[in-house]
Parts: sequence; C-alpha cells; structure tokens
Amino acid sequence: MNREQYVKIIEKELQSINKRIDMKILQGIDYRKEARDHKILQRKMLQHSKKSFFTKLSFAVPQFLMFF
Repeated sequence: MNREQYVKIIEKELQSINKRIDMKILQGIDYRKEARDHKILQRKMLQHSKKSFFTKLSFAVPQFLMFF
C-alpha cells in the first residue's frame, strides 16, 4: 500500500468518526473515545502527508534563483 492509499483510508475513517461524533452530540451522549480516535487519525494523516524538508527545498531553490 502506498502513501496516497493510506491517507485516503485515513480520510474515510475520519469521515466515519465525524458522523459518529455528530450523532452522539445530537443524542447528548459522551463522545470522548471517538474524539481521541479522531485526534490520533489526524496526527497519522498529517505525519504521512507531510513532505520532507529536502523535497520542499528542491522546489523552493529553483523559484528563488529565478528572481536573480
């Protein structure tokens, strides 16, 4: 499984958790467990969707040199 597929799976799971949280809020039920799971998944998604420093740098340097 590549990174893009993994991020898409996490996005789908986040949407599912959001729906469960919304339903629990409307019903007045505690949703702490879902909120914790949501936070963990957001962290994983951010971690796997980040570009490395060198990848960012490789795109920035040519743009910077274009001005000189």
